[in-house]
Amino acid sequence: MVSGLRRTQVVLRSVNILRKIADMALKMLDKIQWLAPLLIRLTIGTMFFLTGKGKLMHLDRTTQFFAGLGIPFAQINAIVAASTECFGGLLIMLGLLTRLVSVPLAFVMAVAIATAKMGEVHGLGDFVGLSELAYLLIFVWLAISGPGKASLDHLLCKSFCKK
Repeated sequence: MVSGLRRTQVVLRSVNILRKIADMALKMLDKIQWLAPLLIRLTIGTMFFLTGKGKLMHLDRTTQFFAGLGIPFAQINAIVAASTECFGGLLIMLGLLTRLVSVPLAFVMAVAIATAKMGEVHGLGDFVGLSELAYLLIFVWLAISGPGKASLDHLLCKSFCKK
């Protein structure tokens, strides 16, 4: 009986130690919560800025690609999509107008899936494996959640928004 009581006490102490460790870890993670949206924004923003810039610098190739996909008004749509990616990517990196610019970027990804990628999709696994779907969902997340504390949006709102 004494042995069973000691085991119970050891287990309870172990559980308490684990709970304290978990609480400390969660408190530390709460302090760096701003880092996750910043890393996502910097990564996806840089990628879209660079790819959009490349499309603008080679607009003839981009227009031909769009025309080959059967996109109407290929040149205008190439300019709009490339500009959205380039300047939208820059704004996402800065965390400026993030929620607003995430909507057209998500739309560009939806169009890319519908026009350029659906031919590669033969099942749910193929669809959820599309990088364009991941980008679309990141932009939806940014539109809903915002850019986080490490952003110009947060800084400007902190200075000018009424609470």
